[in-house]
Amino acid sequence: MYDNIILLAHGAGGKKSAELLRAVFLRHLGNPALALLGDAAILTGIEGRLAFTTDAFVVAPLFFPGGDIGKLSICGTVNDLTAAGARPVALSAAFIIEEGLDIGTLEEVVISMRAAADEVGVSVVAGDTKVVPRGAADRLFITTAGLGIIPPDSTPPAPERAAPGDAVIVSGALADHGMAVMIQREGLRFSGTIHSDCAPLYHMIAAVRAVVPEIHAMRDPTRGGLAAVLHELAEQAGVAIEVEEQAIPVHADVRTACELLGIDPLHVANEGKMVLIVPTAHADAALDALHHHPLGREAARIGQVHKAPAGRVHLRTPFGALRILDLPSGDLLPRIC
Repeated sequence: MYDNIILLAHGAGGKKSAELLRAVFLRHLGNPALALLGDAAILTGIEGRLAFTTDAFVVAPLFFPGGDIGKLSICGTVNDLTAAGARPVALSAAFIIEEGLDIGTLEEVVISMRAAADEVGVSVVAGDTKVVPRGAADRLFITTAGLGIIPPDSTPPAPERAAPGDAVIVSGALADHGMAVMIQREGLRFSGTIHSDCAPLYHMIAAVRAVVPEIHAMRDPTRGGLAAVLHELAEQAGVAIEVEEQAIPVHADVRTACELLGIDPLHVANEGKMVLIVPTAHADAALDALHHHPLGREAARIGQVHKAPAGRVHLRTPFGALRILDLPSGDLLPRIC
């Protein structure tokens, strides 16, 4: 392809659109369903209960330590399906591209998407491309949808299933993603390099489900971080949740960056972590399965579900004091996903 940057003609449906489709999207995301270039992908062999999700990705900058908008779009969609107890089977992706974007940049993003999708064993089976004039977008936005299958013999996790006595587990250290993006965007300098935790979590959670007969609830703590997820679970289940501050894993360099910037790491987004609520009897088995997976080595049991006060989340400090864990006020870290 002789063009180095995206032109408005690449979104016009003509010759240049076809060139871009072949040179970038089909070249790197190609599979039998996508290759048909139909108005809709035809999927076969799907039976049982389906999970369906959609998401949009506007992260800035497009590339950050540990990931990029392409990897993020696949991982975010896969993790939403995983949190619903589903096995991801197919994704779609729509690209809104600003005129002038370097085609090499777009290709790098698409290659990253393919690598993340292959890690899970899922395909991008449908897509769309739109080109907008300079200044009408910020280089590149991606919108996805995902389809997953819920195993017929399983009960899907759901917030309302969280029950008093359940254990609260987080699959690893928190706040890496949000801080990595913010530091890269603002050009801040710290002693260490903070990397995003962006990762697809399906295989890690499948390992837990293989040994734990029942996961009551699961959520990936993205925008709003752990605090937002715990509040959502407590409110929807009509329970209280208490977590131990010292038990919550946060990397030292991330904690330092948060302290310097006046940000609570429990309010910062993650893109490669899962919060699980499981019966206490199965907590040790869940932790053991997580610890044996590369993405779950830092998993920790951080708290417990209580009966009352309903909808309340408490944080127990290292000094034994109990305080309310508030929701974040406003958008502390815009455009981190």
